[in-house]
Amino acid sequence: MSYTALYRKFRPARFEDVKGQDHIVTTLKNQIQSGKTQHAYLFTGTRGTGKTSVAKLFAKAINCENPNGVDPCMECSSCRAIQSGASMNVIEIDAASNNGVDNIRQIVEEVQYPPTEGKYKVYIIDEVHMLSIGAFNALLKTLEEPPSYVVFILATTEVHKLPITILSRCQRYDFRRISVDDIVNRMHELVPEENIEADEDALRYVAKCGDGSMRDSLSLLDQCLAFNFGKRLTYDMVLETLGAVDQEIFSDMLRMVAFEDVSGAIKMLEKVIMEGRDLSQFTTDFTWYIRNLLLAKTSDDISAVVDMSAEGILRLKEEAEHITVESAMRYIRILSELSNRIRYEANKRVLIELTLIRLCKPQMERDDDSLISRIHEVEKKIDDGAVVKSVPAQNSFTPESPELTNVTKAPLPKSVPDDIKMVVSNWNKFVNALDYPIKSYIKQAKPSLGMGGELLIVFPSDIAKNYFVASDNNERHYEELVSKINEVAGKDISIRLEVAENEREFVSTFPDLQEMFSGVEFEVED
Repeated sequence: MSYTALYRKFRPARFEDVKGQDHIVTTLKNQIQSGKTQHAYLFTGTRGTGKTSVAKLFAKAINCENPNGVDPCMECSSCRAIQSGASMNVIEIDAASNNGVDNIRQIVEEVQYPPTEGKYKVYIIDEVHMLSIGAFNALLKTLEEPPSYVVFILATTEVHKLPITILSRCQRYDFRRISVDDIVNRMHELVPEENIEADEDALRYVAKCGDGSMRDSLSLLDQCLAFNFGKRLTYDMVLETLGAVDQEIFSDMLRMVAFEDVSGAIKMLEKVIMEGRDLSQFTTDFTWYIRNLLLAKTSDDISAVVDMSAEGILRLKEEAEHITVESAMRYIRILSELSNRIRYEANKRVLIELTLIRLCKPQMERDDDSLISRIHEVEKKIDDGAVVKSVPAQNSFTPESPELTNVTKAPLPKSVPDDIKMVVSNWNKFVNALDYPIKSYIKQAKPSLGMGGELLIVFPSDIAKNYFVASDNNERHYEELVSKINEVAGKDISIRLEVAENEREFVSTFPDLQEMFSGVEFEVED
């Protein structure tokens, strides 16, 4: 026996199986119960929201020989015939391929004959907006005054294309997009019946990708199950199957953009491409990620507007501290422009690379959002006591930066432990050996000496330091850093991370040991 797709196998058999359309289901149930069914219905809404499914369910309910309240019994001859598509009383018509005047005239002739069995003849005309003007005109009179035993159900995704004369003759029902929670609840009902095991976060991501469509969500779930046949479906499996990207990639990419690290951002994109991710989907998801960050900064109750777990929302709020509202709005504008163009672009990679450069370099643009971002940078430097001569190419700064004048550098220490000498003298080799994105953050820091004789790594901002210590999730970044330093020193050394309050303190308070050991190399003793 051939396999039946999940969205077909689990079409609603009862009204309670219809998810996310309570306002429609309640009305139809009341009409069936009171015997006040209408002669013409118009079901409108986006794809996969249940228009055709509800139409078939309604047709079964009003023709059922032994109804269970208002639900069809699914066992009588009428229900079985409609379910199998063999009923003479329920006629489905695809208006996309049957859109001529002759097709509608045939319907007009057929409605003159009452049903051979059952109570009603039901005509379900899908994609009704595809009918020609002549076909609409041929349908008008019959649609307005059909025989008492005929019910028309018109379904469309583009209701604005219907003539007002058709709209005025139908009782209209607007199908809403189905929420992620409703889709996940439906998945939880069918997963046990299919003897499938799936993680909650995996199902939620599939439901989110469905974009409010139950049919699309179940089709995506079908695809993920087929690719991972016989396995418990996990979040990582869903990402791999759908070509999506994990949230951590977006976090790292945003940090690259915030640091104006073009090279790092391009390398991150290379990683996404080599993993076989879909670039259009990457662009859409990255836009939504920054949208969520913007809401985290501006909304009092983010949980009401962002569909994420409590842990995910907490991390989102931490990430949101690293960008301004103006920057987030600028990023969204540029990425939205990219989304509109990328679908028609042959070389998507080059287009995304150009966009990343624009994101990293606001000084290249002259629009209001970019100008505001540049002004914020200048104001921050002035507040920190620096004399700004020009807009720097990087967010980071060094003692040689032209924007710092009349600042006395911190005196170099008289003695430095040998193991720290080893690390500092090979500092550039150590930094160059690191992988992105850790490399981009350490480039912003300088090695110094702590009061207790420990190696002090001083960062110019919280953004860089927080990559290593902001949360439990970043502990592995800190462990990797310590491991690499100990590898250079040939022993375990004491390391402490520090952040300068401003650029002046970065230069005047913390001595730069690289100056002391410039050109000097120490070899690790065997």
